[in-house]
Amino acid sequence: MLFQKHRPCGMWHKLRDVAQKRILVLDGATGTMIQSYKLEEADYRGSLFAASMRDQKGNNDLLCLTKPDIVRDIHEGFLRAGADIIETNSFNGTRISQADYGMEDQVEAINLAAARLAREAADAWTAKTPHKPRFVAGAIGPTNKTLSVSPRVSEPGYRDVGFDEMKDVYKQQAQALLEGGVDLLLIETIFDTLNAKAALVAVDELNEERGCKIPVILAVTITDLSGRNLSGQTVEAFWHSVRHARPLAVGMNCSFGADQLRPHVQALAANADTLICVYPNAGLPNDMGDYDECPDHTAGSLEGFAKDGLVNIVGGCCGTTPEHIAAIAKAVSDKAPRQVPKGEARLRLSGLEPMTV
Repeated sequence: MLFQKHRPCGMWHKLRDVAQKRILVLDGATGTMIQSYKLEEADYRGSLFAASMRDQKGNNDLLCLTKPDIVRDIHEGFLRAGADIIETNSFNGTRISQADYGMEDQVEAINLAAARLAREAADAWTAKTPHKPRFVAGAIGPTNKTLSVSPRVSEPGYRDVGFDEMKDVYKQQAQALLEGGVDLLLIETIFDTLNAKAALVAVDELNEERGCKIPVILAVTITDLSGRNLSGQTVEAFWHSVRHARPLAVGMNCSFGADQLRPHVQALAANADTLICVYPNAGLPNDMGDYDECPDHTAGSLEGFAKDGLVNIVGGCCGTTPEHIAAIAKAVSDKAPRQVPKGEARLRLSGLEPMTV
């Protein structure tokens, strides 16, 4: 199968048009579904990496190469549940994250395989339901490094990685995902705004090289109920920091359950002149690290967001299964999407707090 190098060209407007006609549904938690397979070390290694000197258990992205049938089944489950957009299994598909497993040299292969598996699944469902096209989002996680905060308490100025290196890491991943055929890039679980800025510079370079605008969704994660990410910004200040990139959508993922996210989603929806995307965890994890929130509760909370005109794209993060996505899809199927407000020409600045002059 041939994959179009410039597939995302023109996709920004197509996706925006669709999302303004109906609420789109994003898939659920790939990691949660992988855990349900109870895989062991040998499963992660497969025959390709049987001789690896490092443990691979937990390297979910590697399964795109060693257990593609499992990844394909997970995509199928979410598509069957009603997802309009599925994410590639590439959350940790960067050199920085794969260094934990000694798999830095497999980054391009992992992301190409992740994109192709999702592309094939989405295209098969689009062929079945031409009136309901399915899209593929290239998932780009935050890495386990931060540009804004020193990992050494005694050295505030120290960083494990610099901005240019982080940008190059993101660019390598994004380029492979695009080569594999994704429709858009999903820069998600953003705990450090500066990391996200590095990713956006990488995307901007790819825009220049490809001669078109690649659709991007930005999803920030807050780390406390006051509504700040790890680098200390409120969601409104975060939006001021990234608004220049004109993302297809901005929103929130992971964090807490939908109920706790509501005031922060309201604040973002009131200020962002682009689509709003929200995909929360299934509540908070219990003492065993599992998520107990039932599909009806998650769906009911997001239905409330939709009724109040707050969202254009909804889905699930940690703990959400195809059952959660099916319930969410049903709950928002008859709700009108949020109408994007017209951006007003104002000077918008951001530190930890937003400032509009």
